[in-house]
Amino acid sequence: MFEIIFTVLAIVLLFFAFKLALKLTWGAAKIAAICLLVLSVPLLIVLLIFAGGLLLLLPVALIAGVIGLVKACSK
Repeated sequence: MFEIIFTVLAIVLLFFAFKLALKLTWGAAKIAAICLLVLSVPLLIVLLIFAGGLLLLLPVALIAGVIGLVKACSK
């Protein structure tokens, strides 16, 4: 009889330990995700603006180069 009670108690404690482990892991995952988002979203926005600026800068530089060549050749 003692073995049955001990086995049931061990199973209940194992269940509670598993439940606690899942809660702790989920909490740690949420904290890690929040930290990554706080760091990565502003950096992503800045880099997208910078990359977009570079994509816009290339055609403007080509046009300026062509205008400069035309002015240099017309003198």
